[in-house]
Amino acid sequence: MKEVVLSGIRATGNLHLGNYFGALNKFVRMQNDYDCLFFIADLHALTTHPDPKTLHSNVKNILAEYLAAGIDPDNATIFVQSDVPEISEMYLLLNMHVGIGELMRTASFKDKARKQLGIKSENEDIEKEIIGNESNKRVNAGLLTYPTLMAVDILIQKANKVPVGKDQEQHLELTRRFARRFNSFYGVDLFPEPANFDFGGAPVKVPGLDGSGKMGKSEGNCIYLIDEEKVLRKKVMRAVTDEGPKEPNSPVSQPVENLFTLMALTSAPEVVQQYRDAYADCSIRYGDLKKQLAEDILKITLPIRERIIEIQNDDALLSRVVRQGAEKARERASQTLREVREIMGIKKFY
Repeated sequence: MKEVVLSGIRATGNLHLGNYFGALNKFVRMQNDYDCLFFIADLHALTTHPDPKTLHSNVKNILAEYLAAGIDPDNATIFVQSDVPEISEMYLLLNMHVGIGELMRTASFKDKARKQLGIKSENEDIEKEIIGNESNKRVNAGLLTYPTLMAVDILIQKANKVPVGKDQEQHLELTRRFARRFNSFYGVDLFPEPANFDFGGAPVKVPGLDGSGKMGKSEGNCIYLIDEEKVLRKKVMRAVTDEGPKEPNSPVSQPVENLFTLMALTSAPEVVQQYRDAYADCSIRYGDLKKQLAEDILKITLPIRERIIEIQNDDALLSRVVRQGAEKARERASQTLREVREIMGIKKFY
């Protein structure tokens, strides 16, 4: 019996190179060896109050991008989170076993709450600020209980493994805690404790074009899979660099190391070495490096972009995929929910 692997992406915008190298191309490789479920987290996206039309558009775009990247709906279950209403009911039930304090202590909640309230200092008493805030910058309860919803996504499918980045490791640990707590409280062995999926080797960290940090939608430093050729070239040519090495074998600055990292993901090894050698002997020309990098990225993204556009225009295919995915996801979710209701004593008289 294959192990169950689950992963989801919030419906907050198009997918970028970080999503592709960090997750999507790995999903494509694993879908034949595991019982994979890949979903689009539209309920999670509601914590930031997206425009309804934009939210629906984002769901459609990510669905098309999943398919264009090579995820096969006949090998893996692809579904939209809100198409599985059992998730919402179990979210309510599991919250009865989750403490407010442990949710308020999560790093991601504190960070996002500070952003919503416009608090820059990490020394501020965030709990006090949340309770005493009387402005329109209120922190919604959905943001607080985000880890519960994430746990339900995982536990309702009884997933064994969940690929998560470093910023989500705390949430996965909470999921294990909630599973243990439920099992122990009711004296059952219902939920497996999910582990982080280990792809082997060092984790891929795809840097952005702004000279610092990883590529991310909120940072505005992304190369999107849907970017037009002209747009992509312009982004790469504007990438942050430095003044250039002044002495042979100088340490590589972070902005330039970021470009070498992108090049290592997209270019031939000899090309990467060529530009590293040029940096070492002070002959590097950043304009040439960026042109080469843009060219190599386009070889990867343009075929995907063409497939995305083709799939976006095929409403029949998109409908079939999400309908098929919802049926598969609900079959397992409804069974788990029936078990949870029975265990918790929620039984019908008719």
